[in-house]
Amino acid sequence: MCKPPRKLITGAVSLTGLYLVYGYGAALLCNLIGFAYPAYYSVKAIESPSKEDDTKWLTYWVVYGVFSLGEFFSDIFLYWFPFYYAFKCLFLLWCMAPISWNGSQIIYNKVVRPIFLRHEAAVDNMVSDIGGRAMSAAENLTREVLSTLMRNKALVTSELSDAHSEAKGLPSSSAIKVAPSESSEEQPLFLG
Repeated sequence: MCKPPRKLITGAVSLTGLYLVYGYGAALLCNLIGFAYPAYYSVKAIESPSKEDDTKWLTYWVVYGVFSLGEFFSDIFLYWFPFYYAFKCLFLLWCMAPISWNGSQIIYNKVVRPIFLRHEAAVDNMVSDIGGRAMSAAENLTREVLSTLMRNKALVTSELSDAHSEAKGLPSSSAIKVAPSESSEEQPLFLG
């Protein structure tokens, strides 16, 4: 397989960089770069027998998630910096780069992991407590819905049986004898 020409790669990188600085939709392009390549290689890592590549890409996604969460709250301010999306794209490329000083490994080991280990027990307790409360709330809601349905079924059933018994007491239309009215000669006809 032949190598792509160096000028073509340089031109594509330069064009992408200029678009990230000046182009409309730079956020979409930046997020696409930060998502598409890692997603593809994450699927390949899942399908491979090696555990090492799984750990590498899981680490990337943890750092990407922490970065995205921080960006969500600060994006309104960062958006106004002129080269924000270019720097964000460079940061994401550094985090996914297949190099020894990979950004996601460094950030995970220096920032995320120590914070996680320090607060792991408290977060586990909180998640367990929230899970228990959610399960209890779901059980209570299910009981309420079922009891309401049973009450409504009893109401509908009793109304139907009442209507059925009333219908038995009413004479049928074939049994009703209409009294003859006065002769039609006495009633004036309306000819309009």
